[in-house]
Amino acid sequence: MRIGVIGTGRIGTIHANTLSRHREVGSLILTDADTARAQELAHRLGETAAPGVEEIFRWGVDAVVITTATSAHAELIGRAARSGLPVFCEKPIALDLPGSLTAIAEVEAAGTVLQMGFQRRFDAGYTGAREAVRSGRLGRLHTVRALTSDQAPPNAAWLPLSGGLYRDTLIHDFDVLRWVTGREVTDVYAAGSDAGPRMFREAGDVDTAAALLTLDDGTLATLTATRMNGAGYDVRMELAGERDQIVVGLDDRTPIASTEPTGPPAADKPWTGFLERFGPAYEAELNAFVEVVRGERANPCDGREALQALRIAEACELSRRERRPVHLAEIAGGSPPPFA
Repeated sequence: MRIGVIGTGRIGTIHANTLSRHREVGSLILTDADTARAQELAHRLGETAAPGVEEIFRWGVDAVVITTATSAHAELIGRAARSGLPVFCEKPIALDLPGSLTAIAEVEAAGTVLQMGFQRRFDAGYTGAREAVRSGRLGRLHTVRALTSDQAPPNAAWLPLSGGLYRDTLIHDFDVLRWVTGREVTDVYAAGSDAGPRMFREAGDVDTAAALLTLDDGTLATLTATRMNGAGYDVRMELAGERDQIVVGLDDRTPIASTEPTGPPAADKPWTGFLERFGPAYEAELNAFVEVVRGERANPCDGREALQALRIAEACELSRRERRPVHLAEIAGGSPPPFA
């Protein structure tokens, strides 16, 4: 199997390393807007660098992995679909609903595969939470509390391109909330704060956000995110039911300290970022993509799944901007796919 990797930044490098080691992948063709970066990575991995995207399609590949800037995702997904190629793409499909719907339509018209990169679906903690909820261990689920906190803010130049805190960061929480609970979000109420560094205000973004979500069975979920969590990278999900309560992301590296006299000590080596925290999950999702391409398993996260997470993010952004509750029915995108 020959795979084209378009984009060799941080996550593209991680994915290229994973695929280069995979026993079912014979070779890679790497390309990037920064041609020197692609060439350096190709040389290090013993793979081939292409001068541009055109060569990826002209030289011939069996599948494409897209890890470019988000603004290029939809166009590249469509290009691959028209070429009859299965695609793995980092989230999101696009920064808006029309772009996402157009790309999905191209994939569906071509009958090809689009697997989206929501790596938390492959994390052991979230997988365990899903099993606990679906097995009935918790009883009736009544409350979910989730958070994503970055240790340090991103580069100021990247903020205007990110889509904002809901679409860029909390979109992972929106997706995994649906995946773990098997329920749909019906209503949201969201707020954000730009009281931190000025670069967030200049980008029209917020550095901290919160949302209250109501699920279709009445379960309440609170989600928070921040770019300014100096203690470390913190990603957790607490699920409380009438019988039991569990938590994802609580271990000896969770950057939190107890004020109780008998509480656990602070982490000696707290998580610093998502690549470190979710390393095994990133590898697992690429292994799954190879299996999908080989026809050995069903697509674990298609474009319609990603669309639902984006619809929730759009609803939260609208709620924050207009300072009102928003019904998901107000957001375009159609009915969500049935859960497996």
